[in-house]
Amino acid sequence: MAKAAVSVAKRRPTRQIHVGGVAVGGDAPVSVQSMTTTKTADVEATIQQIYALAGAGADIVRCTCNEREAAEGLAQIVPRSPVPIVADIHFHVEMALAALDAGVNGLRLNPGNLRKPEEIKLVAAEARDRGVPIRIGVNAGSLHPALYERFGGATPEALVESARMELAYFDEVDFHDVKISVKASNVALMIEAYRLASETFDYPLHLGVTEAGPPPGGLVKATAGIATLLAEGIGDTIRYSLTADPVEEARAGRQLLEALGLRERKGLDLIACPSCGRAEIDVIKVANDAQVALEARKIPLQIAVMGCVVNGPGEAREADLGIAAGRKRGHLFIKGKIVRVVPEGEMVEALVAEAEKIVSEGIEARLAAADASAERAAEEDRRELFESKGSDANHSDERVIEIRKHLRELGGDARPAGAGGTAAGDSQGAGDDASSGEHGAGS
Repeated sequence: MAKAAVSVAKRRPTRQIHVGGVAVGGDAPVSVQSMTTTKTADVEATIQQIYALAGAGADIVRCTCNEREAAEGLAQIVPRSPVPIVADIHFHVEMALAALDAGVNGLRLNPGNLRKPEEIKLVAAEARDRGVPIRIGVNAGSLHPALYERFGGATPEALVESARMELAYFDEVDFHDVKISVKASNVALMIEAYRLASETFDYPLHLGVTEAGPPPGGLVKATAGIATLLAEGIGDTIRYSLTADPVEEARAGRQLLEALGLRERKGLDLIACPSCGRAEIDVIKVANDAQVALEARKIPLQIAVMGCVVNGPGEAREADLGIAAGRKRGHLFIKGKIVRVVPEGEMVEALVAEAEKIVSEGIEARLAAADASAERAAEEDRRELFESKGSDANHSDERVIEIRKHLRELGGDARPAGAGGTAAGDSQGAGDDASSGEHGAGS
């Protein structure tokens, strides 16, 4: 019986706009955005960073336009950029108009900073005439004072009302080429604000946790907010706002979309076991060596590096390609099927070579080319490893016994009804390898 596809919630329907050649909203893939940290007036440095961002997975890049020199820089940057460029505008209507003159593919306006209705409508009218979209970029940290007072703080309702007011100005000049963000640095506030926005507007939503901070904490905060909403079907484009090299933002955004199945895998997705008592190799070294070699070749596959052949191929059966160690040999597997056995010292080279063949020939062709004796050799290695290291290679039984002993001493040896015994001597082994070996590796 075919296994049903598993995915996040269906995307909510939205209007579709275009930022340069990138569609946002509607049935378009969720896009990744980032922002340069260079001075926009430094054209060469900014172009270099834009290319780095595009290479890391950014579909759209934003540049600040805070002074005349920046606008002039944009005029040189836009035609040379590999991705659409959005100008970031805060206080000055003049900079918005100058950015439009520079040929940018989009604008971001902050309603809390650019407040005069006539200026807002002027920019919208100019953008309308040029076919340039605008993001209404509401931010909890720069909410209009009147809204802050009216709603008693930066609440989800206040953020959404700020966007609604801006849209009303746009409507007056018949401008509708819009996407919306309602960002906050507080993750819970951000999530609730976007949920409300998704119920209120049919415009595409740009997701982000503002000022998330440096990694790893910033990555955790941003992922918590963005991934929660994407899993609910909310969001059309995303940006990680990290205190770090913006390349990390683009890379994180792309990886998140790939992990959620919202974008096809563009780059390498390498998974590796954390190593254990059964590992036959230095998993960390092999994984690092493989990652360097595979990334250099831009291999767009999910690849697994596993410490031993007992459980490895089964545990990583969903990977496109993997390799597991056993008895001084490397066992190459594709979608969990052993296809070739190579000397341990050639594991990385063999993994890279097979990855390149999969890219050029396809998975089915490489499965068809499998060495018929490979699975038999793997089974022999599994049996010998299982016999030599037993079913509890990680000494989990010993830890369970010690834990139970201490719980009894503390008077806390409570166990749920029906819980199976796992200590040494019980009918079921405690080890995380208990069902491995010839009785069903990895099952």
